[in-house]
Amino acid sequence: MSRLRLLVVLSVLSIIGILAVQAIWVRNAYALRERQFRQSAFIALQDVADDVARLNHFTLNRYAVTQLSADYFIVNTDAPIDPVTLEAFIQKSLQQHNLITDFEYGIYNCESDRMVYGAYVSTGSTTVTRSRNLPKSSRYTYYFGIRFPNQSGFVAGQLSGWLWSTVAVLLVVVFFGYTLAVVLKQRRLTEVQRDFINNITHELQTPVSTIRIAADVLQSDTIIQQPDRLKQYARVLSEESHRLQKQINNVLKLARSERQGFLLDRAEVDLHDIMTNAANAFTPYVMLDLTASTFILQADRYHLETILNNLIDNALKYCTTSPCVVLHTHNEHGSLVWSVSDNGTGIAREYHKAIFKQFFRIPAGHTHDVKGFGLGLYYVRRIVQAHGWNLKLDSQPGLGSTFTMSAGVNVQKANVLRIRTFTLSPFRS
Repeated sequence: MSRLRLLVVLSVLSIIGILAVQAIWVRNAYALRERQFRQSAFIALQDVADDVARLNHFTLNRYAVTQLSADYFIVNTDAPIDPVTLEAFIQKSLQQHNLITDFEYGIYNCESDRMVYGAYVSTGSTTVTRSRNLPKSSRYTYYFGIRFPNQSGFVAGQLSGWLWSTVAVLLVVVFFGYTLAVVLKQRRLTEVQRDFINNITHELQTPVSTIRIAADVLQSDTIIQQPDRLKQYARVLSEESHRLQKQINNVLKLARSERQGFLLDRAEVDLHDIMTNAANAFTPYVMLDLTASTFILQADRYHLETILNNLIDNALKYCTTSPCVVLHTHNEHGSLVWSVSDNGTGIAREYHKAIFKQFFRIPAGHTHDVKGFGLGLYYVRRIVQAHGWNLKLDSQPGLGSTFTMSAGVNVQKANVLRIRTFTLSPFRS
C-alpha cells in the first residue's frame, strides 16, 4: 500500500511539473511574440512616416513613432495628410511586414485640437466594437494615432504550434490520470471483493457447521429414543437452513438488482401499520412515536418492510448497552417523514457516505465484532432511491444514529385507525 501511495504522489507531482513547465513555455512564447509584434509595428509605422515625408518632399530627422500603450501608437508626420492616402500607406506597410490584423486610426487636427477619427479597417468578417476616442498627445503638431484592437488574438494565432503541443500534453495528462484512477478503482474493488469473500465465508460457515453437527446427531441410533432432543435438533436444522437460505437470497437479490434494477410493486400502504408490525417483531427493544396525521404512501410494501427490518436489526447489533430503538413519523410541508433512531455505537462523520456503498463496513482492524456482508445499508439506499424518497443520516460516535426518510404524500386524512403514541426516548437527537 505504501508503494502505491508513493506512486500516486510521484505521479501527481510529475503531472503538476509538466503542466507548470508547459504553462511557463507558453507564457514566455506569448511574451516573445508580443514583443516581435510591437517591433514589427514600430518598423511598419516608421515606413509609413517615411512615405508621408517623401510625399511632402522632406526628410524626417528622427524616429517618428511613439508607443503610448500596449496597442496604441502615434506617428509624427510633420505635415497634414489626407486620410485616404494615409490608410493606403498603412495597409501597404502592414502587409509588407506580415501584420495582417485589424486596426483603427485617427488624424490629429491642430486647429480644433482634437483627434479626427479616420476608420476601422478589418481583415475579416468578424464584427468588432469600434472605439472613436483615440487619445491625443502634445508631443507632435502633425501626427496620426493607430490602435491594434485585435493584437492579442493576432499574437495568439502565431502560437498555433505551442497551443497544439499544449493540447497534446493535456490529453496525455488526462489519459494518465484516467489510467491511474482506473488502477486505484480496481485496487479498491479487489479489496472490497476480498473483504466480501472473507465475510461471506465466515457467515456461511456458521449455519453449515451447525447443520452438519445436527445432522450427525440425528443419524445416531439413540436419538429416536429421545424425542425431545430429536425435536430440538430438528428445530435447529430448520432455523439454520432458513438462515442460510436468507443469506443466499440477500446476495442473489442484490446481484439481480445490479443487472435489472428493483422492480417495485407500488400500492397504497399504511406506514403506521408496517411500523407497528416491525415493533412487535423486535419487542421489547422498539418503541413507537407515530405522530403523523397522514401516513398513507405509495410504496412497495415488501421492500419498505425489509429496509425497516434492516435498520432495526443494525441498531440491535451495533449496541453495547441495552438496545432501544424508536420509530417516529410526522408530517412536514406536505411530506411524510419517518425515522429509525437508536442508542448504538454511532457512526463517525467521515463514514456517513461510505456506509451506503456496496460491501463497505466501518474499519475495525482485521476482524469485525459483528459479522455481515456490508449489504444492509446499501440495500436501504437503493430502495429509497428507487422510490424517489430522501434519505438522511444523523449520527455521532457514542450518541447513536438516526436514519430519516421522507416522501411526498397527498395531505388528506387517511381512514385508518390512529396508533397510540409513546414518549420519545431521551437519547434520540
